[in-house]
Amino acid sequence: MKILDTFAPQKISNPVYSIKMKAYQFPIAVALLLAMNVLSSCKSKSDSNGQVSTDLVNNPVSASGTSDEENVALVEFESETHDFGKITEGEKVSYAFKFKNSGKADLIISDAKGSCGCTVPQWPKNPIAPGGSGVIDVTFDSRGKSGMQNKTVTLITNAIPNTKVLTVSGEVTAAAH
Repeated sequence: MKILDTFAPQKISNPVYSIKMKAYQFPIAVALLLAMNVLSSCKSKSDSNGQVSTDLVNNPVSASGTSDEENVALVEFESETHDFGKITEGEKVSYAFKFKNSGKADLIISDAKGSCGCTVPQWPKNPIAPGGSGVIDVTFDSRGKSGMQNKTVTLITNAIPNTKVLTVSGEVTAAAH
């Protein structure tokens, strides 16, 4: 009988104290989780020197809805789509989207994001002067893919409109063994 008593649930000497501690600990845990989430979700808008980025300060659209459409950057691509054709599974293919700033202000591309991890863009980080040109290199990794693939890269710029979507596509076929 003594052995069974050691495995029996133990009585709490002060159940009110135990309940108060749990009720007290829960709000603290929630507050700590929220604080950690807020602190970890804030992205720094600084460059490698620790300076605050002003990339989109010169966007000509104002909060009132008025805009200065004469002194803006205008991005014009030779092509906004590219078809790689047939791609062997596991192959990495790239395409250079060529563009020109045909506006009257510097073009700033502040971000470029692929629609998934298999589509990786590289873009100029420095402003493109009016009349200047540049290239967005897009690499598609077909590893683990099969069939028809359509992937996008979304650019964020200071032009109007401030987003531009580039598309790559191709048919991924099984690798020959």
